[in-house]
Amino acid sequence: MKLSELEYALPHELIAQHPPERRDESRLLVYDRASGAVRHRLFAELPDELASDELVVVNDTRVLRARIRIERPRGEFLLLERTGEDGLWEGLARPTKRLRPGRRYGPVELLEHLGEGRWLLRLDGEPDGEVPLPPYITEPLAEPERYQTVYAEAEGSAAAPTAGLHFTPELLARLDVERVTLHVGLDTFRPVAVEELEQHQLHSERYKVAAGAWGRIRNAPRVLAVGTTTVRVLESLARGAPLVGRTDLFVTPGFEFRRVDSLLTNFHLPRSTLLALVMAFCGVEETRRLYRLAIDERYRFYSFGDAMLIR
Repeated sequence: MKLSELEYALPHELIAQHPPERRDESRLLVYDRASGAVRHRLFAELPDELASDELVVVNDTRVLRARIRIERPRGEFLLLERTGEDGLWEGLARPTKRLRPGRRYGPVELLEHLGEGRWLLRLDGEPDGEVPLPPYITEPLAEPERYQTVYAEAEGSAAAPTAGLHFTPELLARLDVERVTLHVGLDTFRPVAVEELEQHQLHSERYKVAAGAWGRIRNAPRVLAVGTTTVRVLESLARGAPLVGRTDLFVTPGFEFRRVDSLLTNFHLPRSTLLALVMAFCGVEETRRLYRLAIDERYRFYSFGDAMLIR
């Protein structure tokens, strides 16, 4: 797949800077792959679009307070993943060129530069920084909990599984829901920088699924995956992966889906592996057409934006 196929032009004003007042007030673009029909709904109407026997699978990871700011030199650390006992973490740091291993910066001691701005570091205590909003959100967030799903439980992500941000407890109560956990790393959102998509390296992410949960998912008549992270967990397990581990499954056009029947997802950045996954599920040209339609209809894009249901 060519990198150019992951490009599209988005008016800047369609990048959502704030979540809607109520989570399920966001819009929902519904696409039926069999008929080609498109419907414009509200997210609160999602249950009306699902089959009566559809199992909704969500990712219950919780975002860490992972952004730790420093004064000298002025910059920040972004915790990515705990790597062991005694406060060891892997993280991103900037400005990397001005930082030195063996030095302490606030609650962080840098141990080893791993390349590409990544460091092995030791953190005093538990993460107690800021919620790490994506760089395209430039306005402050009044309520940090709005960058967490209402079912977030297992702390460990550097970014939110944003397709789940639309759910309310009342809406979840109308659905048959099962949980998995995948801790989201920033590599999931890293833009593709090579001309051929297959040359892009996707770093692995930690996941965990209870045996009972996988039994229900495996035997469900239909499965709706909430978000691309949930897709990667389910399709990894469908290929024989263990219930606890790491996945570097890279879903690109031509991929054979074995357990996901429907996909609920937000509108993603150009040049992203997330957009490639949507294209794998929906079709390259179909996805490009739906994105053009969403732009024409003034849908809101990215983390705090609107959602799309692909059936």
